Amino acid sequence: MQELASGALQKMRTRLADTVEYRLPVGDSEIPLNELIGQPVLLQYKGEINCIGCGRKTKKSFSQGYCFPCFKKLPQCDSCIVSPEKCHFAEGTCRDPDWGERNCFQDHIVYLANSSGVKVGITRGTQVPVRWMDQGAIQALPILRVSTRLQSGLVERLLGEHVADKTNWRAMLKGQVDPMDLSLKRDELFELCAEGLAGLEQQFGLQAIQRLPDAEQLEISYPVLNYPQKVTSFNFDKTAEVSGVLQGIKGQYLILDTGVINIRKFTAYQVAFSA
Repeated sequence: MQELASGALQKMRTRLADTVEYRLPVGDSEIPLNELIGQPVLLQYKGEINCIGCGRKTKKSFSQGYCFPCFKKLPQCDSCIVSPEKCHFAEGTCRDPDWGERNCFQDHIVYLANSSGVKVGITRGTQVPVRWMDQGAIQALPILRVSTRLQSGLVERLLGEHVADKTNWRAMLKGQVDPMDLSLKRDELFELCAEGLAGLEQQFGLQAIQRLPDAEQLEISYPVLNYPQKVTSFNFDKTAEVSGVLQGIKGQYLILDTGVINIRKFTAYQVAFSA
């Protein structure tokens, strides 16, 4: 094998095409991955993690690439990022109000996606369709546009009473996903949540929470030769070398004939990639 790149691992970058195109950032390089499918690959963890916030060495990664001090102080690591309905900006306790204004007070999309069955999710408008490819969704449909991250979290929590808000990653990686008509599910959810949605529209204004009846369902195809019958995951904290024939890529997972690895989980890990 030949070493193609060495350095800090980052989440894979995607481009929507007939089949999603993947590139893997390692250090200062970006490795085109689609052309390596069907070939042996090797990822070697060098035993070092450098925080993506401050650059310091850290023995453990928090929130996908941060050291513990950054995890405790940076706004992008706050609990309201995972649970946006807990936004506390209005209370004056945001970790960084300037960051909050730039990132949380912009349009967000509430969507339905089919990655392991239908789920509801949220993402900034600028992250469409990247968010769906990162989740391994084979179908996605924007259903609402809202003005702030807080509003998106409140809507997601409301709809989440009737539909999942998480992906079953093992089912997603096994390819056990049946296509569905997400517009029908959208209409069903709007009817079930009519009272709650009306309350949010009254609270924030009709312009703040806009329905997207004309949005089209997106179909997404991934570069996979073979899906695993049994999903075994690799962990760099336990196994420094991950190798096998690359069978495909879906979401942020490399699917090898020996197991799978979630690349995003190991952001900031220093690795060498060979093929």
